[in-house]
Amino acid sequence: MLYSCLDHPENEQKTDQKKDRSDKERVESEMKEIKISDMKAMDPDSYVLIDIRDEGSLLYGGIPGAVPVNKEEIFKDCRKALSKLSTDKVWILYCQRGEVSQSVADFLEQQGFDAYSLIGGYNAYLISVMQSEPDDLMEKQKRAEASIQKKYHKELFSKFAKACKNYQLIQEGDHIAVCISGGKDSMLMAKLFQEIRRHRQVSFELTFLVMDPGYNKANRMLIESNARQLGIPITVFESDIFDAVDTVEKSPCYLCARMRRGYLYSKAKELGCNKIALGHHFDDVIETILMGMLHGGQIQTMMPKLHSINFEGMELIRPMYLIREEDICKWRDYNELHFLQCACHFTETCSTCHEDGTTSSKRLETKKLIAALKKDNPFIENNIFKSVENVNLNTVIAYKKDGVRHHFLDEYEKKI
Repeated sequence: MLYSCLDHPENEQKTDQKKDRSDKERVESEMKEIKISDMKAMDPDSYVLIDIRDEGSLLYGGIPGAVPVNKEEIFKDCRKALSKLSTDKVWILYCQRGEVSQSVADFLEQQGFDAYSLIGGYNAYLISVMQSEPDDLMEKQKRAEASIQKKYHKELFSKFAKACKNYQLIQEGDHIAVCISGGKDSMLMAKLFQEIRRHRQVSFELTFLVMDPGYNKANRMLIESNARQLGIPITVFESDIFDAVDTVEKSPCYLCARMRRGYLYSKAKELGCNKIALGHHFDDVIETILMGMLHGGQIQTMMPKLHSINFEGMELIRPMYLIREEDICKWRDYNELHFLQCACHFTETCSTCHEDGTTSSKRLETKKLIAALKKDNPFIENNIFKSVENVNLNTVIAYKKDGVRHHFLDEYEKKI
């Protein structure tokens, strides 16, 4: 059941058995691995599942029952980092794709622990979930919709509707392309659009648009499987963005995000849409504000809507603007849903990037900073958000509007 990927019975030789046993022990020490199917067949009480992905990746979900442990802490002092785990059980480690966990499991094996790496990592688990798609898809869909209407109505739908009203995101006669990346945010956004249209306060059309920028087969299938389970009629089109940015060394994530948005605008306009909707939420907004200040030396925010510069007559809207990420995660976990993380060629080593082109390291660093500040000030998140609503130009040294720079000295003498 537990085995080395290079240790197969058919490869054993009948001669020189002593050497074979030595080779076997060496290979098992170097690459002890286990398939997801074999792990599921084991007694759950016989092993401990350890999630070594970074904190940013954990937000996308994990395997139920897994214990998150920082891989850097394992290398630093494995006995301290894993002190709360039973050494009487097998330790099964997983990362995003089963690559990083190999080296960590090998390290632990050398320290005397019975450690294995999950082949394919979290992605393998997602594929197994997809392959065991429930027979009664309608029941899964109804549960997800009921949780929006009742259990998470205040946290999700009310804030969605509030953003649409306050920022005038939906107008009579709109045809909105709901852009679905395959992640938790955009999938929930699609369900919220279906729910708000059900209320029939405004007449508008929806197209649930999925762009395949070069996903592998498994990732494409996961998006399609989730769409079926949630009752979202997606329209899929393909592009070669991943290949186009594959050789770019400087800011590939930023370029990828810009190209994806351009493709989405173009396809949406071709389909008769006048707006595209993206799934950025409240946490994205406040993180962007701080990142602009700390890393960009500027005060700006992610706007709830804006006119397209390059596609005449098109607008971009963000109806998830007021929804907290933790509430999105609660809805996902309550409905036992598993969504796609960034699946581009640059994330093969278990990192992640974001729709706006920023990498997880900067986002995660900013997220941790906000969490640390919140310990002393529970209002810190709302205060960051309100800071860009309460800008007093009389107390600003300089600002730009429509590309023109204005300095306080320009008007200073006129106020005497």
